[in-house]
Amino acid sequence: MAMKIRLARGGSKKRPHYSIVAADSRMPRDGRFLEKLGTYNPLLPKDSEDRVKMNVERIQEWIAKGAQPTDRIARMLEAAGVMDKKERSNPQRAKPGKKAEERAKEKADKAAAAAEKPAEEAPAKEEAVEEVAAEEPQIEETAADTPAEETPAEEAKAEETAEEAPAEETPADEAPAEEASEETKA
Repeated sequence: MAMKIRLARGGSKKRPHYSIVAADSRMPRDGRFLEKLGTYNPLLPKDSEDRVKMNVERIQEWIAKGAQPTDRIARMLEAAGVMDKKERSNPQRAKPGKKAEERAKEKADKAAAAAEKPAEEAPAKEEAVEEVAAEEPQIEETAADTPAEETPAEEAKAEETAEEAPAEETPADEAPAEEASEETKA
């Protein structure tokens, strides 16, 4: 029979409260246990005395009988000074995920590309920026000449100007008629 010293969950939903118990490893987590050895309340602050309460003498007796503490209980016992701290190896602990690695690689590539360019090109970049700044008004003029997607308010203004434009052209249409009438008079 393999004995474990582990946590058994109690409390309501989103309000956990754990009992530290000695139980057969084949029993369910919250099921039958042989002895209650303490309590653990994760909702209390870490520096609170009531966060972890253990009957250390009974836990040491169970360990002497062959009971194995779970990782969480072993950490609590190490913090209480009952057990010696052991070295834990978790190689995946600080390893970033795939997307984070890709972002880091892209940043490194950009930094390397910026570092490879000689310092002589830096003034050339400034000149190029000045040239682009000088060209911007020309771009705006061409953008004003070509119609782009218009908002409904702009479309309404365009329709109004379109209605007014033929009214302005009608005197221009009459001008050749006036010239013709003047020619007939002469």
